[in-house]
Amino acid sequence: MNPTDTLVALTGIRRTPGIQYVAVNATSVALAYVAGAADLCSDRSMEADTTLMAYSMSKTITAAAALQLVESGRLRLDDPIEQYIPASPYGPRVLVGHLISHTSGIPNPIPLRWVHSADAHATFDEDAALAAVLQKHPRLTCVPGTRYAYSNIGYWLLGKVVERASGEPLSSYVADRVLRRLEIAPGELGYTVGDPARHATGYLEKYSFINLLKPLLIDSQLIGSYCGRWLELRSHYPNGPAFGGLIGCARAFGAFLQDQLRPHSALFNDATRALFFTPQQTTDGRTIPMTLGWHTGSANGQRFFFKEGGGGGFHCMMRLYPDRAAGTVVMSNATGFNVSALLSAIDPTIVGS
Repeated sequence: MNPTDTLVALTGIRRTPGIQYVAVNATSVALAYVAGAADLCSDRSMEADTTLMAYSMSKTITAAAALQLVESGRLRLDDPIEQYIPASPYGPRVLVGHLISHTSGIPNPIPLRWVHSADAHATFDEDAALAAVLQKHPRLTCVPGTRYAYSNIGYWLLGKVVERASGEPLSSYVADRVLRRLEIAPGELGYTVGDPARHATGYLEKYSFINLLKPLLIDSQLIGSYCGRWLELRSHYPNGPAFGGLIGCARAFGAFLQDQLRPHSALFNDATRALFFTPQQTTDGRTIPMTLGWHTGSANGQRFFFKEGGGGGFHCMMRLYPDRAAGTVVMSNATGFNVSALLSAIDPTIVGS
């Protein structure tokens, strides 16, 4: 079975309404696959330029922005975050590097309700939303640096550090210093829906555990109507752009991966890029499954760096295979679609095993 046939078999309509998949090397796109629906009720097809919510894949871009500031001397990994966020309740021991590597000890409550409707975005007060979260979750779960523990709050704060160190909003900094350098068009990746007619609708599967629990997990204002076996979620934005706010298509993230595969990055000097991929350690010397921006994993005997993103109506993942000089991205408009299983099944047929 060729790669396209395998993708068709793995991504049928019973698994996700629509999907984008891209595999790249440093100089070209090895495979681009798009299928299914961007919106079921209007029968609008998924296209290569359809935008989807990237959620936590945004964190790797936030980390890249922070490392650029480290490279330019405007930020240091061992700076206490209090230096940039005086209102932080976590004390002087939490450092910038702890935020990037998820070793800060900052708690990680379920963030599914940390969203607001697209209609309310123009008047949304991010600083007030963050302050409310910090007030509700003011205590560390461990001594900073001693344990790896994922934290959306940590990356929300990292975005604020980037803003204070750079002197501009995160969205503007990323657009100018990351996306523009990679020649990614604003309509293909950014922090707002550029064209609603090219944006996918997110869905929950009707017969799923998360759909059963949706009254507890999702704001009722965001719950739409059923279209067959799929429940529509209305357009929305995460409250913190840094931890989950990017919106884009798979080929745009593919361009980011290509930059990391080239001999020299357009985003960093060689030393900073090496730091971007260096596994981190706790204070007692234990290596954690995390670099300064990437998680580390392996499948089919191949090691990779990755970032997954999932939330209300969407699920995605990007991977970099350093030993194969290749990268892959999958984006879908179904919360429950198993993106990791798909990449582990399809990538060996494209990048090798």
